[in-house]
Order: sequence, then C-alpha cells, then structure tokens
Amino acid sequence: MLCGRKFRFRSADGAADLRNDMKNTVLTFKEAKQTGRKISMVTAYDYSMARLVDEAGIDAILVGDSLGNVVLGYEDTCPVTMDEMVHHTKAVTRGVEHTFVVADMPFLSYQTSVYDAVVNAGRLIKEGRAQAVKLEGGTDMADRIEAIVKAQIPVMAHLGLTPQSVNSFGGYKVQGKAEQDARALVESAKAVEAAGAFSVVLECVPADLAAYVSSVLTIPTIGIGAGAGCDGQVLVYHDMMGITRGHTAKFVKKFAEAGDVMVEALKEYKKEVEEQSFPAKEHTYKIDAEVMEKIRSEQA
Repeated sequence: MLCGRKFRFRSADGAADLRNDMKNTVLTFKEAKQTGRKISMVTAYDYSMARLVDEAGIDAILVGDSLGNVVLGYEDTCPVTMDEMVHHTKAVTRGVEHTFVVADMPFLSYQTSVYDAVVNAGRLIKEGRAQAVKLEGGTDMADRIEAIVKAQIPVMAHLGLTPQSVNSFGGYKVQGKAEQDARALVESAKAVEAAGAFSVVLECVPADLAAYVSSVLTIPTIGIGAGAGCDGQVLVYHDMMGITRGHTAKFVKKFAEAGDVMVEALKEYKKEVEEQSFPAKEHTYKIDAEVMEKIRSEQA
C-alpha cells in the first residue's frame, strides 16, 4: 500500500504501477520528459467520460474549447465562452482521481490584456478546479504566460495550428512548412518555455520540425498531428472513438467505432419499444396484489 491506498493498476509483469496510484501533477510531465516516457492525453468534457479516462490510466485530460465543435455544435471554437469552459471543467474534475486536468482558455479570455488572462485563468482553477490552463500563441503571448505562472497557475502553451486563429490562417492548415514559418515556430517554442510554460502542444506541424522542437526544449511537447517525435500525444475523444460523423483530420486514428455501436443500440431500443418487448418483467418493479386490489376498488 502507498499512503493508505491500494494500487489500482499493475504492469504486464504484475508489478504495482506507482504512477497510476497517485494524482498526476506538473511533475508527472517533467519526469516523463526526463525519463523518455511518452505522455498520453485525451479530451473530455463531462463527468462520465472523465471517469472512464481516469480508470484507463491516461496521464492527462484536456478540457478543450473543442467542446464548441463536438459538444455544443458551433462551427469553430471561437464562440466558446468562459462560463461554458468553467461549467465543463467542473464536470470533468469531479470525475477524476488521478488524471491531470488542463482547461482551455477560450477566445478573447486572455488576448485582451495580461490582467484578463490572469483573472480568467484563475476562474478555471478556482471555479473549475483544473490543475493547469492552456492558451494559444507563442512569442506574442509570452507576457500572458509569465503573468499567469507568477500567479501560481501552471500553463500549457499551444503552437502550430491554433484553432482560435483559424480566420487569420484562412482555414485549418499545416503550420511551419516554409523556412520562415519553421524558424518562427522554433523561436515561439523557446519563448513559451522561457516564460514558464510547463508543456507545449504542437498541432498540425511537420513531424521532423516537431521532433526538432522537442529535442531543443526541456519541457515536454504534446503532439496532435505532429508526429511520433513529440513527448506525448493528445486526441479529441469523439474523433478517436469514432463518434464524430463526417470528415476527420488526417492525423486522427479511430481506436473504436463507438458511434456505429451507439446508433445500432438506439435502433434496437426503438424497435423493442415499438414491439413492446422492452421493458420486460426483469426491468419492472412489483407491488403487492392486495394493495392494487384496494386501489382498483376505491376507484371503481
């Protein structure tokens, strides 16, 4: 036992996995970078999914502003509000014991000023109970990162394709392919590290460039569409579980076709309701026959 708690997971050889018995923290990321262990991260937006992620032993959850697309039905992430992020972050943090939770800072919650950045980051920690926040931008956002870190709030940076800037990019495109853009990405990565970020997401970045960035930073990189050379990976769970309908990005691997399973289950439910085979006796509760006889006689 460790600190009075039993081990939840065991490795393939039966040895207790100490890492999964304790709450993950920023030190989990630091130690993973130092030892070369790859970091696993997925998105989650509600209590039930957070519990499953935690049970699976995933290192970290990102409560992403991608909830705008996959949960709230927005066209992009820009309409997501602070209140919506706080609401979903609270739901997720109530569902985890061990998994580290990072909450996204939505569009215009930090770009407007250093003051706004610190106050809104504080809301995600104080109200949402997240352990860290994530914001998009590099050199131009270094002062925000530094101020939030000085307020004792860990910051995960986000470079490459930053979805809140989709209108500036002219669409969802790979970033850093041209020499000038690649150089700027490297400099931004160094800038966010110097500002105090404990980790940085690299999204839609050429694999060789992402691997190089990972090699020159002392903080871990978390890739999404950035190749295997990053220190960890993150995916949107709706995409990786096959729940997203229609187009998915090239970098997405579907680890399950849960969407198809769910549709078939719903069809079967509809069929059994119409056939009156559900609910069956085993799904119902009983009442004493004498009680029902009295009720009927009183109403006669």
